[in-house]
Amino acid sequence: MESIPKSGFYYPNKFALIMLEALEDVMGKNGLNAILNLASLGDLIENFPSDNLNKEFDFSDISATNLALEEMYGPRGGRGLALRAGRATFDDALKNFGALAGAGDLAFKVLPLEAKLHIGVPAMAKIFSQMSDQISTVASREHDFIYTIHRCPVCWGRSGEDKPVCFVAAGLLQAGLRWVSGGKEFRVNESKCVAMGHDVCEFIIQKKPLD
Repeated sequence: MESIPKSGFYYPNKFALIMLEALEDVMGKNGLNAILNLASLGDLIENFPSDNLNKEFDFSDISATNLALEEMYGPRGGRGLALRAGRATFDDALKNFGALAGAGDLAFKVLPLEAKLHIGVPAMAKIFSQMSDQISTVASREHDFIYTIHRCPVCWGRSGEDKPVCFVAAGLLQAGLRWVSGGKEFRVNESKCVAMGHDVCEFIIQKKPLD
């Protein structure tokens, strides 16, 4: 497996801890250990990051974990696991962060769906921009949101891909949308990916729910 160069950009330890625990839930301890070994991250086995918000988990380690999923399970299997891990990461803890914490309050629940999305989608971007070195922005169009990650940890250091690879991020967005909307599912498609040679990773979020 190709090695991913260190980035010098970081996630908080807690975010990485949540992500690794979510992966372990999805694939079991042995499955995760195999992935970590393949990603040259064996030092994380039985030694997850601390439960704090110190920015110490390098983007390259997230990217290497994502690449190892694809290598071990194939593009399709890896994509499914990454989506599930992204969703679990949000559901396990990120919904309690910052502006998203209020999405469970009655005052928020009675808002029209469009208002919930216009508050919730930028709130997700803000959490990552404020708490990590990931920079995210949101633009609203008539039928969709453009969610842009300007410095993406999921595909850091990768190039030459013919398809988008940031399924952990897509899964996270899907779970976040379900949370802020009160249980609805939305289509999230990655339309640009740095690993394909684009300058940003971009996700198109349809405003109309699937159900």
